[in-house]
Amino acid sequence: MENSLEKKQRVNLLMDLYEDLLTEKQREYLDLYYHEDLSLSEISLIKNVSKNAVFDNLKKACLHLENYEEKLNLLEKHQKRLEIIDDLEKDIKEEHKNIDEHLQMLRDL
Repeated sequence: MENSLEKKQRVNLLMDLYEDLLTEKQREYLDLYYHEDLSLSEISLIKNVSKNAVFDNLKKACLHLENYEEKLNLLEKHQKRLEIIDDLEKDIKEEHKNIDEHLQMLRDL
């Protein structure tokens, strides 16, 4: 189960990838809640709607983001690329470590 911070991070990543596919209204609600860190009450005052309407709009917008990810897998692919980059960096560092050791051995000769 995702905690609220993990959910917020995931929604922000999904927004970076898919926000152009959302309606302006959906983008506004998500931006106010996830980027501006406003409460449901604050958003309801700004938008002149009930807290329940804000909640419903946020829930629908998040569902759309998850549906886009389910179909396109851009976030999953991005995360896999980051893992590959991390692995390559580790391998390169390990290789350089060995190179330094070999160079030192040559110097010792």
